[in-house]
Order: sequence, then structure tokens, then C-alpha cells
Amino acid sequence: MARATREPVELVIESLSHEGRGVARRDGKTVFVFGALPGERVQARITRRRGSFDEAETLTVETPAPARIEPRCAHFGVCGGCAMQHVDEDFQLAHKQGVLLELLRHHAGLEPERVAAPIRGPQWGYRRKARLGLKQVPRKGGVIVGFRERGAPFVTDCQHCDTLDPRVGGILPALRALVDGLSIPDRIPQIEVAVSDQRVVLVLRHLAPLDPADHAALASAARELGVEFYLQSGGPATVTPLEGADRPLDYAVDGLTFEFAPTDFIQVNPAINAQLVARALDYLAPARSDRVADLFCGLGNFTLPVARRVGAVVGVEGEQALTARAAANAAANGIANADFAVADLSQPAAVAALALGEPNKLLLDPPRAGAAAVIEGVPLAGVERLVYVSCNPVTFARDAAVLRRTHGYVLVETGILDMFPHTAHVESISLFVRR
Repeated sequence: MARATREPVELVIESLSHEGRGVARRDGKTVFVFGALPGERVQARITRRRGSFDEAETLTVETPAPARIEPRCAHFGVCGGCAMQHVDEDFQLAHKQGVLLELLRHHAGLEPERVAAPIRGPQWGYRRKARLGLKQVPRKGGVIVGFRERGAPFVTDCQHCDTLDPRVGGILPALRALVDGLSIPDRIPQIEVAVSDQRVVLVLRHLAPLDPADHAALASAARELGVEFYLQSGGPATVTPLEGADRPLDYAVDGLTFEFAPTDFIQVNPAINAQLVARALDYLAPARSDRVADLFCGLGNFTLPVARRVGAVVGVEGEQALTARAAANAAANGIANADFAVADLSQPAAVAALALGEPNKLLLDPPRAGAAAVIEGVPLAGVERLVYVSCNPVTFARDAAVLRRTHGYVLVETGILDMFPHTAHVESISLFVRR
């Protein structure tokens, strides 16, 4: 790989790559152009030359596409948090839907019977979970806070973030000043953000002990900023509140209350999550005679709404703490027909040992690696409906191919959900039926 420093070149953008970069051809070679859109003629700078393609970034747009808009964030192009702020919402959704359908055709040879309307929500202030990097950079005046830079390991010097919950996105300069004034500003690499329906928790990862003055400064800032600080000196077990008792956070979905710890996995976008749960229920078509398995169940986000409508449900998760949280959430909501088990669902042996009780309906919400071991190892002959929630269209297409070819499922409907507006992340929910 060689870094290029040539003068600007003129490029005509032919299409958009899956990660949201414009695609052009120059001297017979593909060029991926950050910040460019299909149909545009741009002046660009080649930033890297690779064997089979080049990379570039847009300098000026000579003929803008109709979907182009002005990015809202001053850090767009530097910050790696967003890649598509320069395009309107409808274009973003159409692109993500196109990526999903293209990968289904390419990897699975599949066309869904129906394509669902995208699940959409607020475009700004939607993130209730995030990890912000911190770095002491003397030439920038001290500690900087933000997401990682695009294509680089550095921290973006963010003064504001409109994608974060406003209670966090608007206090980044205050957090910077706070950490800069502590005794170990160079030993705090990360702040984990966790926002509930009522509270804001910020978990400070610190690699050296904080002194009493630090604790006092954090306590004062917490009151002033309306947040709660937790401290983390090591692994997840070391996360403790700065002051007071450790109280779980919570959110509401489907008339249920879900408690979670600040470092637990939850869906980052509350408005999208509520619609996602509703669509999953619609796809499952739950009945009192059903027994449902919810694999990769987390803290019960889908399991508990399903349990209210079926005879029995079993949730399986690989993380003991989340499984315990799911069971506690079931009990707190008065749900007695949900059982939970711990198993590493990426391992065929663990999947083969599952005791699911012959479910007739199945819900999958795997991580980015997909659900290959589950689809191979869980007996599916009696499963009439299968709902698959995906955060990676490549592994979803791979799994969909196996569901069709090996198990005889029909892909009845699929559609995207805009969990991460202004990014190229493609998340989807799909219904498979055995006919």
C-alpha cells in the first residue's frame, strides 16, 4: 500500500459502495471516493493506492446529486462515527435496502416475496449507548473526547455530537475540561455512555487510581451536568458508581420495563427498538399454543413481549450476566412462562446440547458473525416460522441461503431498520416460513 499525494483528479461517480463511498473508474482502476454520490462529477484527491483499487476523498463537487445535503456536523469527514450525513434520509434508506437485497441475490440466490417498508425513526439524538475515546493531546490544548477518526486510530476532537442523546452530545466540552483537570488525564482512555428513559450514566475507564480530589470533582460535575458517573478500573466486574448504591437503568417496550447495567448490551436506538419488537411480534404471529425459542436473547428484549402472547418461551444467551438480567426482568414483570439458559451459540457442541423443548417458532438476533452454528445444529423440522434480526447483511445472506437450500424455508418478507442513521450500517428483520 502506498500513500498518494498527487494533484486533484476529476472523477465521475458511477455507484455507491456498501460502506457508502462513491465508486469511480480511472485509468481502468476502481476508485472508492469518500463523500461522493452516484451521478456526481467531483474533484478528488487520491489518498491511498492499493493493488486492485485506489482510495480518494472529495475536494469539491462540480455537479451535485439531487440527494446531496449539507452535513449537519462540523466534524463530518474527520469523525468516523458517521459516513452518510451528506445524503438525505430517503437516499440513505434506499441504499441500505439495496445493499440487503443485492447481497441476498449474490450470496443466497434469493428474492423475498415482499420487501417491507423501512423502519425509521428520529435522525438525530438517537444514540443511548456509545463508547467515546479520550486522549491527552497537548498541541490541541489538553484532553480531547470523541469517536475515532475515519480510517485512523486517533480520537476526533468533538465539540458536539448530534447523534448522541442530547443530554450527552451537548456536554462534550464540559467532559473534556473535567477530565483535563483530574490528576490522571492521560490514564482515562474511554467513557462509556448508557442512557435510560430517565437517567444518564457515564462510565469512566481509568488505568490508574483516582485521588480524593478527583472524586470530589467528578461528584460536583455530576450534579452540575445532570449525569451519574461510574468508575471502571478493570474488567466489567469493576464497574461501580462514584456515589451511592448501584441502581440499574431501565427502558420501556411493549408495556414492559427492562432493567440493564451501564455496560450491558441493549439496542442503541429506542424509537427503532420499539418498532422492531412490534414487527418481530407481527412476523411470529404468536398464539397461546406456541412454544418459541429466542436465541441470542440478551436481557429479554424480544423474549418478554413474546412470552405475554404464547404458551412458553425459552431464551438463550452466551453471557451469564445478561441471562440473569433477562430472568430478573421476567420476574419483575410478572412473567412466569419464560425460561432462560446460558450457551455459546457460536459453538456447534453447545448448540447440540440445547434443550429447547421442540419449539414451533424461532427468533434469532445474532451478533455480526451470524447464526451458522444455530442453523446447523438446532432441529428445525418442527419450526414453522423463523424471524431473523440481523446487524450484518453478509452473514445474514449466508444463513438465509442455508435456510432455503437445506431446510426448505421461504423468505416471505425482509426489510431494513434504520438503527444507525447517517452510517452505512445495514440492519434488517426477515420472516422465513416453511411451506
